[in-house]
Amino acid sequence: MLNPISTMIIFTIVFGIFGAAKPVGDPSGLKIFPLYFLCGLLPWSFFANTAGGSMNVIIGNGNLVKKVRFPHEVLVISNAASSLVSLGIELTLLAVGLTVVGNWRLIFWLPVLLIVVSLLAIFSIGVGLALSALNVFFRDIGYLWSIVAQAWFYLTPIAYTAALLDGHPTLKAFSRFNPMAVFITAIRAVLYDLRSPTIGQFVYMVVVAGITLTAGLTIFARLSPRFAEEL
Repeated sequence: MLNPISTMIIFTIVFGIFGAAKPVGDPSGLKIFPLYFLCGLLPWSFFANTAGGSMNVIIGNGNLVKKVRFPHEVLVISNAASSLVSLGIELTLLAVGLTVVGNWRLIFWLPVLLIVVSLLAIFSIGVGLALSALNVFFRDIGYLWSIVAQAWFYLTPIAYTAALLDGHPTLKAFSRFNPMAVFITAIRAVLYDLRSPTIGQFVYMVVVAGITLTAGLTIFARLSPRFAEEL
């Protein structure tokens, strides 16, 4: 928890004190920026760790890939599973903190949270499969991904409220179709607001997760037979 806590402190100072971020839970009425921020940071960190960490699992296990025949997808899934365990621990501690400050009804929303996190995991694995396969043949993918991930982070309402984008139609339109914005908004709705995501958000998350996983598996399946030769 040291990494997300330190990030929370920095962004609380920048956005919570000097900035204009005034998140109010609806209908929970909660007004605590650090907890609002963590509700977005933790799922983002899971996605970033799963996708970014998956890029090097094939290369890092090159000797195993060249010597043993096994489904290479296992390497990506095991990386995602490790990140998912960390996310589970972090969300548990966050849920305890939210309960202590007044969101005691959160326990009734845990089944919804599990569904959203599962869809996020599927989406993250799909991205991780594609990146891990492409990185074997195009080693610059890692550098490009770091730039994309950094821009993606700031274009996603993690440290600020979506209302701040009202004056920027282009950014607001992008945020509406930004998969991570939808996932984080849904998770924040459950944890911070104590309400269910909308039907439209559920449909969007299911479709995006399914398409991303299918695309990731397709790219991985086409490239994996050449892993040993390339490595």
